[in-house]
Amino acid sequence: MKVRELEKCIDEFGTEIYRFCMKLCMDQANAEDLYQQTFLKALESGIELDWEQNPKALFFSFAYNLWKSEQRKNARRSSLVPCVNLDETNENLLSSKENIEENMFRQELITETRKIIGNLPEKIRIPLTLYYLFEQSVDEIAKEIKKPPGTVKSRLFKGRNLIKKRLEESGYGKQLQ
Repeated sequence: MKVRELEKCIDEFGTEIYRFCMKLCMDQANAEDLYQQTFLKALESGIELDWEQNPKALFFSFAYNLWKSEQRKNARRSSLVPCVNLDETNENLLSSKENIEENMFRQELITETRKIIGNLPEKIRIPLTLYYLFEQSVDEIAKEIKKPPGTVKSRLFKGRNLIKKRLEESGYGKQLQ
């Protein structure tokens, strides 16, 4: 891949790749590292991009594979010495124009949903993130994670049900209906 092509890719879908990295890492510093590593890997790979074949998917797969490799490395390390991330920030601010009670409920629901999604197994979390956040089709997700489309559909179904079940267990069932 040439530098000019890479610059075009960053301009075209760099923001979406960064959001994907944020959802994978759930930490800004690690997401920025993953984002940079993704484009560096693309540059080093020497792959010629075919703009007819959805080049964005190539970058999603680079990011996912780099993240997965990092997860394996961290798992090996944490088996030796466990580490804990204590930094948790609130990203969303209340808007003064909206009803404060509804806003608080929505913020709590978003926070609870993020926690639930963050605790889901990666094999369910990744398809959910790609499908709902990045609006990728089931076939595109299947290609990226190298699983059949039926498996992706099954994982999406299981993920939705797990989220619903855990939200209901947390007391959000009455408001969701």
